[in-house]
Amino acid sequence: MGIIVQKFGGTSVGTIERILNVAERIREEKERGNEVVVVVSAMGKTTDQLVNMAKQISQQPNKREMDMLLSTGEQVTISLLAMALNQMNLPAVSFTGWQAGILTEAVHGNARISNINTEAIQKQLSEGTIVIVAGFQGITEDGEITTLGRGGSDTTAVALAAALKAEKCDIYTDVPGVFTTDPRYVKNARKLLSVSYDEMLELANLGAGVLHPRAVEFAKNYNVRLEVRSSMEKVDGTVIEGEAKMEQNLVVRGVAFEDEITKVTVLGLRNNLTSLSTIFTTLAQHHINVDIIIQSTTEDGTTNLSFSIHTNDWMETLNVLENNKDYLGYEQLDAENKLAKVSIVGSGMISNPGVAAKMFEVLAEQGILVKMVSTSEIKVSAVVEDKNMLNAVQALHEAFELGQHQ
Repeated sequence: MGIIVQKFGGTSVGTIERILNVAERIREEKERGNEVVVVVSAMGKTTDQLVNMAKQISQQPNKREMDMLLSTGEQVTISLLAMALNQMNLPAVSFTGWQAGILTEAVHGNARISNINTEAIQKQLSEGTIVIVAGFQGITEDGEITTLGRGGSDTTAVALAAALKAEKCDIYTDVPGVFTTDPRYVKNARKLLSVSYDEMLELANLGAGVLHPRAVEFAKNYNVRLEVRSSMEKVDGTVIEGEAKMEQNLVVRGVAFEDEITKVTVLGLRNNLTSLSTIFTTLAQHHINVDIIIQSTTEDGTTNLSFSIHTNDWMETLNVLENNKDYLGYEQLDAENKLAKVSIVGSGMISNPGVAAKMFEVLAEQGILVKMVSTSEIKVSAVVEDKNMLNAVQALHEAFELGQHQ
């Protein structure tokens, strides 16, 4: 008898009928003799609706109040699911993030979990009760409610699995596993039997929405066995583990993509040892994530610096850089919006030279201009115009023979 953590996303609990279906899946796990902890997201598009209401009042609502607002979405789901289980004569109790003992850092909107006190959960489990926990949220040492950022329910589930030393963590979603790319856009995308932690971390960071990057990071750091499964179909999913089983000796395992990318260029930056650290430290202090970075030195001895950010962060980035212009020491700013990032990922790339060359050759054949490039041992990313994103994904998926019938 072990502890199993199950996580159900917003689509899986989007209606009362689906909540009852989730309750049935939980009952099956309980009847296998396991202790069960369940993490749920807000129902369907609830979070989007709450954000839209806030935006009707303010285009830049107070971050503390946004956390207070958004944390209510999961509270609706946990109470309804606990009611459903109790109606099935299965003792269940719902906990908000703070009731579950989830402590976070004091950052509103994108907090990280710093500790979990599992005492309250363990007490309920010892009494045979199923514990339903609100994902995506926690509390600071000062008693402030925080949220973990979009997709943070995955992180809640994996962090709880690590803290409880659970047998495994099942992530139930509206897709039956991790695919070679998003099957909504590429029809012959194939479900993978397994993916390594490192590959999944790259895919998640590069736009594959099936798992939150921090969740994968937690799983890797604490060796939590993960499986991404369908909440609708009773089929095996994709196992995320230390070393993935090689399928068809694939060098590239997946193609990830993400739109809403903005390229920011800082022109005429003073060319000294601390220029770069000063700019990126300033942005980090405002919790602005920077991705691809390109630096070039001009003939007059100054430096031009380009980097990519999510378009949602563009206005704040602009304000931070302009408000600190004299301190940072640059001449002017430029930006290019309507960009996207397309990436290939695979641990086999380490020992197979020529993968990047093939990627750029494929994009060139499609007439797609590459604006920025980023590489690691197991991925290559290219920033392109967003109108070319899906064409690039389709061409790369085909070129690296990732489809079902190849």
